[in-house]
Amino acid sequence: MPSTSQHPRPTIHVPGTTSHTIAPRAGRHGREGTLRYLKAGTGAPLVLLHTVRTQAEHYRHLIPLIADRYTVYALDLPGMGYSEIVPGASYDEPAMRAGVKRLLTELDLHDVTLAGESMGAVLALTTAADLPERVRRVVAVNTYDFRGGITRSSLLARVVVSGVLTPGVGPVIAGVEPKPALRTILQGGLDDKSALREDYVDELLQVGGRPGYPTVARGVYQALPSLIAARSRYPEVKAPIHLVYGEKDWSRPSDREANKQLLPAADFTQVPKAGHFIALERPDVLADLLNAVA
Repeated sequence: MPSTSQHPRPTIHVPGTTSHTIAPRAGRHGREGTLRYLKAGTGAPLVLLHTVRTQAEHYRHLIPLIADRYTVYALDLPGMGYSEIVPGASYDEPAMRAGVKRLLTELDLHDVTLAGESMGAVLALTTAADLPERVRRVVAVNTYDFRGGITRSSLLARVVVSGVLTPGVGPVIAGVEPKPALRTILQGGLDDKSALREDYVDELLQVGGRPGYPTVARGVYQALPSLIAARSRYPEVKAPIHLVYGEKDWSRPSDREANKQLLPAADFTQVPKAGHFIALERPDVLADLLNAVA
């Protein structure tokens, strides 16, 4: 059974990392909770932003491959992972972006490479638009900015997410997360299903057992329209951009082409035989891209 204690500890340790927090503060729309992040390595700062329904440990295989070139900061986005769950908090794109900006400003990071996957890719781009003086480069992997999102993973994902979003019963469904269902939904984002390790699924289930987490999960799914709307901010980014897509990502060729046209100066890489979670499936590819420009 997943832990439901108020302060569970991660069951996975990423080699070379230490865990840190950023104190809560009063924000524009209410209290902004404590943020947790992992730190590793030496060199110029690189901030990693995770996907929908995951956490900093999403980058467990990537961090050791880049820590000799960068000081890596892997953030748990607001309410997710082991960052604080604040009752009544928003999980739309601007609110999550505010959490990323807190990391950069509270730690006074400059010359930053922002690298994100899925939802994290959108936040990397919009944060770069807001803080051009701090961001050196953006690597956006499988941007989650198209209609449907995770519901393109599988029939089960469509049924579960639709249920979570349904008024009335949605909060109840969000609080029920059988391990086989979570595994199947996440494997729908992989070409190589074995890249989803059982200990990682167990860790995600532990986080899902935190008091209040079903409300967070529902809020994140409800926020998808705000991620789509955030595409309008992409052309504001002044830093160089590298768009990366898995060949078998949930995005369609038309979605990828639309972003290529929106960002004509961006570098573009399509990773063969990879799905939505490239950080799990092909961390070596991401490491090569990042290390080449360190």
